[in-house]
Amino acid sequence: MAGSLGDLGGLLRQAQKMQRQMAELQEELGKRKFDGQAGGGAVKAVVSGKRQLLELKIDPEAVDPSEAELLEDLVLTAVNEALKAAEETSQQEMQGLSGGMGLPGMM
Repeated sequence: MAGSLGDLGGLLRQAQKMQRQMAELQEELGKRKFDGQAGGGAVKAVVSGKRQLLELKIDPEAVDPSEAELLEDLVLTAVNEALKAAEETSQQEMQGLSGGMGLPGMM
């Protein structure tokens, strides 16, 4: 019985360590930047790991008042691409840290 309590304590310490590591990784990911682009680079977006739009660059040649809808679509595509890159990186790095255990609430 005493041995199983020791094992439980070890598991608890390991879980606490993993929780600290995940918090550190989330903080580090939040500081990183992720890029996305559309229209062959005519529209570029940069988001943070916290999924916030930081920068939006539009090539002046892409601005044509008669094609506002096209520009809107390019902006949406670029932003969504940057957000997707942030999400994929976050998932991959968290999964690497958790050893693919699929722990709830850890992504």
